[in-house]
Amino acid sequence: MSTSEDPTMQMGAAMIDGEELIRRATALQPVLRARAAAAAQARCIPEETIADLHQAGLFRTLQPERYGGYQHDPRVFFKILTALGQGCPSTAWCMGVIGAHAWQLALFDPQAQEDVWGEDTAVLISSSYMPVGKVTPVEGGYRLSGRWGFSSGSAHCQWAFLGAFVPVKDGPPDMRTFLVPRSDYVLEDTWKVAGLKGTGSNDVVVADAFVPEHRTHRFADGFLCRNPGNALNPSPIYRLPFGQLFVRSVSSPALGIARGALSAFQKLMQERVSRADGARAITNPACQHAAAAAAALIDEAELVLDRNFGEMMAMVEAGEKIPINRRVQYRYESANAVNKCVQAVMGLFMNSGSSAIFLDHPMQPFFQDMMAARAHYANGLDKPGQNYGRVQFGEANQDFFI
Repeated sequence: MSTSEDPTMQMGAAMIDGEELIRRATALQPVLRARAAAAAQARCIPEETIADLHQAGLFRTLQPERYGGYQHDPRVFFKILTALGQGCPSTAWCMGVIGAHAWQLALFDPQAQEDVWGEDTAVLISSSYMPVGKVTPVEGGYRLSGRWGFSSGSAHCQWAFLGAFVPVKDGPPDMRTFLVPRSDYVLEDTWKVAGLKGTGSNDVVVADAFVPEHRTHRFADGFLCRNPGNALNPSPIYRLPFGQLFVRSVSSPALGIARGALSAFQKLMQERVSRADGARAITNPACQHAAAAAAALIDEAELVLDRNFGEMMAMVEAGEKIPINRRVQYRYESANAVNKCVQAVMGLFMNSGSSAIFLDHPMQPFFQDMMAARAHYANGLDKPGQNYGRVQFGEANQDFFI
């Protein structure tokens, strides 16, 4: 979709506030729910859904104003993901990943931003940050080759962010994000999975492409909040740590999945009657407890994550640095929110009756998608838990994802 075809741009960025974007995301739930099975079957988000997300202006939530975006508080973005996830988890996942890339591109050298958005501000970017690429420094930039997996929504994107280490003489490798145009890579259809089937998270293959220096972004700069794009985009949201926003883009969809599972469970229990004694399922204490526990777990996760970003935004708006010990805590709690959502969905699934094991059961998609969301590296508890534990003892092992 070009800028001229995007009605949100004809209306003007200032006309769409955060609450309106959240309302639009919520209004999409029925149509996304109706398309979810087809997306899973196709192993890709339908073009109609991508068009709907453009039409609603959702991809512009974190995009800089100078390129037609709204550069909203990230909490607006996370609420959008939660809303979308209740309709179609795969759509929420792709929105989280692709939508966050508009924020990261704002951290790049201004020329890279112009390369992508100079002619069309609706252009989208996919990614795979796993540092598996082979990098050779050359005059003016680098030669890049490799295969990257898990590139969600890549079929709908014209550029890709790819992770790799730049070799450094007499020092540790320099991890960077490389910005590569669609003409320099091919997509290989490898996405045959049990959960989040519709995300189309296929492999990206690059064969000796040249990447100019200005199309790279150092993870160290993102960690230190000292990015080349900060002078061009001075909004406080672009002074947040890269790792904090990145991990929330893949943990927030889990909240939507869990809320969708709870809604499905409530409807299922309202209709279900025991074959043994004719009792309605809603009178079963185990079902009642499962619903109560799930609701509480989801609320706990949402409240903690909202509090954390509220604290971070208050600090960056005041021009203050976010203390490392707090960043370590926020990182752990982002992953722990997914853990709580897993507990919630597991409790609901286990109290849905033996028929829940059938693939056409209403709880199956939420169960499978939640397990897939939990499998993401950023949603694992071990490393952030160890790091947060060290903080309790006065130590912290710094990494780029805090």
